[in-house]
Amino acid sequence: MEKVLRNVILFLSKNRLLTNLAKKYGLRLGAGRFVAGESIELVTRVIKGLNKKGLDVTIDYLGEFVDNEAEANEMAEHCIVAIEEIGKKKLKSQLSLKMTSMGLDISDEVVMKNMCRILEKASEHNVFVTIDMEDYSRCEKTLEVFKKLKKKYNNIGTVIQAYLYRSANDIAELKKLRPNLRLVKGAYKEPAKVAYPLKSDVDENFKKIIKMHLLNGNYTAVATHDDAIIEYTKQLVKEFRISKYQYEFQMLYGIRAERQLELVKEGYKVRVYVPYGTDWYGYFMRRLAERPANVAFILKGIFKK
Repeated sequence: MEKVLRNVILFLSKNRLLTNLAKKYGLRLGAGRFVAGESIELVTRVIKGLNKKGLDVTIDYLGEFVDNEAEANEMAEHCIVAIEEIGKKKLKSQLSLKMTSMGLDISDEVVMKNMCRILEKASEHNVFVTIDMEDYSRCEKTLEVFKKLKKKYNNIGTVIQAYLYRSANDIAELKKLRPNLRLVKGAYKEPAKVAYPLKSDVDENFKKIIKMHLLNGNYTAVATHDDAIIEYTKQLVKEFRISKYQYEFQMLYGIRAERQLELVKEGYKVRVYVPYGTDWYGYFMRRLAERPANVAFILKGIFKK
């Protein structure tokens, strides 16, 4: 039943009509648990609060599947404003973004122009930028753009998803670039021909790529809420005497906040992924799909007097 519900939620996450309705009616249906607000002013307040608790942050102005250059340019401008705010207010925050929001589906020229604009501004303010990974159909193209940008900019990283068969090969190929990578399980619905269908296989591949990337000597962000993966990483860094400056844990805003603080108290670096903006629907639905039990929480919030 849970698998069926997850598939339904992921299907609905791509519905354009529902996306537009979500933009219109704002964060009234429970998304406020996972999304920090609609404006940069609101999200900077959240960053300050998290920083005071010892947590680092990466923010993401939500938006994806942009299909015209004007909108892609506007999305890039939002990122530039966010970078300036981070720099001006001296916040402990990075920036995350999706390539489709920068024009990946429009043309190489548009996406490269916008990414260079963003990375130039990020270099000016010493802000690190992570390219989020999207669905499998865009994986290869995203990595191609990342490789081109990495030759020119040092303040850039990307994401590798453990549920894809190709991920270990991608890490091996990227090794020569000494990349900063965020390693995740993956949140999109993919066919069995490209992704592991069983959670147990995804977990084993997750452990495999964490070990690969750490032992390659490259910076590793382990993005997970899974205690088994967290404990595996702890034992791994202890066994191989890996510096605490070579890795961090990452978790999502609104999920396992107490666990985040526990890890900080234990001496681990923890970064919270904080999304904001009006185009929150797709992100919100994928968070529900990751753990369908969250649906009960949302329904309770909707009908609570």
